[in-house]
Amino acid sequence: MQKNEFLLHQNKIMVNGKESNLEELEIQLYQKPNSKLLGFKPRLQLYNLSKKNPDSSYQAWLRKKPNRIARMNKIYSKKQVDSLGHSFLVSGYSDFLKRVGEAPVIQDSAKVRKSQRRLTQYFFNRGFYNVKVEAKVDTLKNKKTKVTYSVKTGNPFLVDSISTKIQSSVVDSMYRAIERNSIIEKGKPFTAVMEDEEKNRITKEFKNNGLYYFEKTNIKYDADTLGTNKKLNIVVRIDDKKIKQGDSLITKPFKIYKVSRVNIFTDRQTNDKTAIIDSTTYKKFHIYSSGKLKYRPKALADAIFIEEGKVFSDNDKVLTGKALSNLKVFSFPRIQYVENNLDSNTLTANIILSPLKRRQFNIKADVTTSNIQDFGISGFVGITFRNVFKGAEILDFSMRGNLGSSSKLSNPDNLFFNVREYGADMKLSFPRIFFPFNTRRIIKKDMFPSTSITMGMSKQTNIGLDKESYVSNFYYDWTTTKGKEKKYRFDLLNLQFIRNLNTANYFNVYKYSYSVLNAYAQDYGANPDYLDADGNLTYSGALGFVNDVVDGSYNTIPYGSSVYRTINSIGERRKRLIEDNLILSSSFSFNLSSKKGFNDIEFYNIRAKVESAGNFVSLIARQFPTKFSDNGKKTMFGIEYAQYFKFELEYIKHLHIRRKSSLAFRTFGGIAIPYGNANSIPFSKSYFAGGSNDNRGWLAYSLGPGSSNSLNDFNEANFKLSANLEYRFNIFGKLNGALFADAGNIWNVYDNVEDEKLKFNGIASLKDIALGSGIGFRYDFGFFVVRTDFGFKAYNPAKEMEQRWFKDMSIKEGVFNIGINYPF
Repeated sequence: MQKNEFLLHQNKIMVNGKESNLEELEIQLYQKPNSKLLGFKPRLQLYNLSKKNPDSSYQAWLRKKPNRIARMNKIYSKKQVDSLGHSFLVSGYSDFLKRVGEAPVIQDSAKVRKSQRRLTQYFFNRGFYNVKVEAKVDTLKNKKTKVTYSVKTGNPFLVDSISTKIQSSVVDSMYRAIERNSIIEKGKPFTAVMEDEEKNRITKEFKNNGLYYFEKTNIKYDADTLGTNKKLNIVVRIDDKKIKQGDSLITKPFKIYKVSRVNIFTDRQTNDKTAIIDSTTYKKFHIYSSGKLKYRPKALADAIFIEEGKVFSDNDKVLTGKALSNLKVFSFPRIQYVENNLDSNTLTANIILSPLKRRQFNIKADVTTSNIQDFGISGFVGITFRNVFKGAEILDFSMRGNLGSSSKLSNPDNLFFNVREYGADMKLSFPRIFFPFNTRRIIKKDMFPSTSITMGMSKQTNIGLDKESYVSNFYYDWTTTKGKEKKYRFDLLNLQFIRNLNTANYFNVYKYSYSVLNAYAQDYGANPDYLDADGNLTYSGALGFVNDVVDGSYNTIPYGSSVYRTINSIGERRKRLIEDNLILSSSFSFNLSSKKGFNDIEFYNIRAKVESAGNFVSLIARQFPTKFSDNGKKTMFGIEYAQYFKFELEYIKHLHIRRKSSLAFRTFGGIAIPYGNANSIPFSKSYFAGGSNDNRGWLAYSLGPGSSNSLNDFNEANFKLSANLEYRFNIFGKLNGALFADAGNIWNVYDNVEDEKLKFNGIASLKDIALGSGIGFRYDFGFFVVRTDFGFKAYNPAKEMEQRWFKDMSIKEGVFNIGINYPF
């Protein structure tokens, strides 16, 4: 800094004698102090470590001694000596420090005066017409300053009366019909924000009721404050439309326009009448094509809200554009209105469509790694067919595959790629409700309904049990956007068939369960046939040991003892996880969001889902001779079918605190209750706890159930409660930080689990809610956010009561999570 320069250390805003920390006031100031983190200014310190003019300093160093340049030129070429001035060691690190750092904010008197004027305007726009703003600069030690802005607002001016001066009788009568909903009210302040919102409201009402040429700028507000003792007389003034005629402007009253004709050009070039080859008329829609018409007229008409004979409405135009884009067979349409003649008060609507390619290919390839797969190559090939049946239907077909290498998988043939997975998927989408009965009265076309049919299969060979899966789904979805966005989805039939192909590999996958059994086998003895050469249980021998204990072959492990219950629990869970699953379910889900844009910081989201499975299969099974499994359960195609009821509810709230900081909260509850033909929930429909989007103090599947100490490597249950709280703040630039606390657990309830540690037993079980806490960092790339979290177990319910709090807070016990985008 120069001799007469001072570092701006603090801004202080006093409003009527009280300090204000409102962010909207702070952003009015032209100068803000250097950013702080925990009371320090790290970015300023980084900047100060850099050299102001490193290249000049280097040149001065070269010339400091007469023979230095000559000696350097003997060792290096002249070009190399010059380039050293731009190297990282000389100037590169300084440039880097300047980029990541922050230049000192030098207090500027001119900017202080500009800040005064902006604060004055801010309060003036909010009805404080006698506001006074003063600024005082205090000099602190170490060449720092503090600027205090003192605001005296006075009392706001309140609206005393509202009158109108509207030239057009049509506009006047229309205004009278909507003035009761005015945002401007008697007895309240008149602000610039209020004025702008009221102009937007009036303009929207007028343009949705036939005033085609009306604009927001046609509305003026006059506020008379003379001799009214801080009272305002508001005059709403709406003049006639101004039209340029020759070199002069003339005025004409606004008129209500109707749509007299709707033309749909299905090819971009067909708005040129010479290019029209095919045309048709459907329900007063005139449809044109440059070749043979490729779309069924009804499919196009269902997406158009502009109708012949209706009064012009800007909302109809917006809905039409959104609905046509939602078909996904056209790029965003152009909608043009043409006035038929000066006296007819009618418009012709021309809707010009640009078709997307009928077929589109999509090819992807990735190299991946994970905690299971050391190295993998995955590929995806997809093709999209648009307008399949000439009704804007979309058919997607794709195939996917993965080849990987895993050191965790037994590899007797010594193959490098010992992990394999492949699959195929098909999806057919209709831009309407595909149902035998008319549903228009319930689900209107402005809800953008669609019907989807999906089918898929996959087969995998990896470190797991190796699965073969077949899925099929028939579902409807629709959205309402009036007010807050509401999304609905009804899965009429969702079929899942999962078959485990390598059940003998179970104890190789669930190694924790194996290690527990092996330890007991060493302590209590086991059949020598179950042991390998080192005296450890073989994987097949582990199953034999479980069966022997459950059958009562070990007098040293009595029925009902803790050891017996543990071994029996491992055996029961094995049966559950190796079972083939046949699930035929129906579900209804609802999502309500107050989020209006991608960049919204403050919003809430509510999601609810109800699902029922097995009832339809049970009804079919009754019509045929019943076949039972070895477990005494009814089967369909030789497989026990699942039967359960499931309910989920999630609430998310994001609050903007100040500047670039916010608070995010989430709570979730879910329960799946087996009944009828089932006494447990399929693994794919159960809940787990832990992981980067749940309780970050635990790895995924490692928390719970209840107070159990992870009897399985992949723990699951049928009841879950969780809550998350995260404070997000900006560190500098695109780097953000977070402090978080995650609470929750999973339990078994109303199923066949007997171990009390795993079961939910009412309020008393809430003491088993785990608490994880930690710190995270996020880097915002714009399109996505890379996230890292360091979680610690603040309260661990798997330990004895006196050992639960803060016993696992060390770095060694911490869990590192990495993810894409925010956790909720």
